[in-house]
Amino acid sequence: MWQVPMPESTHHRLSPLPAETGDGTILGSHDGTSFRIAVICARFNDEVTSRLVVGALRKLDECQVPETSRVLVYVPGSFELPLAAQAVAKSGSFDAIVCLGAVIRGETAHFDFVAGQCAAGLQQVQLETGVPIAFGVLTTENLLQALERSGGTLGNKGAEAVETAIEMGGVIRAISERGATLRSRARTPLSY
Repeated sequence: MWQVPMPESTHHRLSPLPAETGDGTILGSHDGTSFRIAVICARFNDEVTSRLVVGALRKLDECQVPETSRVLVYVPGSFELPLAAQAVAKSGSFDAIVCLGAVIRGETAHFDFVAGQCAAGLQQVQLETGVPIAFGVLTTENLLQALERSGGTLGNKGAEAVETAIEMGGVIRAISERGATLRSRARTPLSY
């Protein structure tokens, strides 16, 4: 019987960027030198979200996003992230947005409402505005899981969200540029 080999680690990670193919394939990168990035962070569960911010800011530095091309915005909780992201996206001043938060399951259904509505709201803003939004909101069963994912044994999802935002910003930019090139070629008369 055929079996799929299991990776050494059972936790999920973003795979490395593929190498340039030279065939016109559109790929993003983690070079943030030409990007304007907004990081929006929920203050609720700040023992976790403050760690996500530290990871995000370090990754912005690593990706060479100039300090003059970034802003950090705080909102009360993850439920408020979509409205703040919408305001940032509609400002037209940013190429991508990173949203950070931590929704930890408790004894009531509050978790289900906040986590689901946060994700749906951010997706809606992203699709309506065309501005990439990286979802760096942890949705965990307990505090330990959140701490492991905010700078603990499982990395820092704030840092991963920055990479995602820059990569998607590059992909969207490249699609727009490629489309413009194709449109201009379509308008150029052919020589026979």
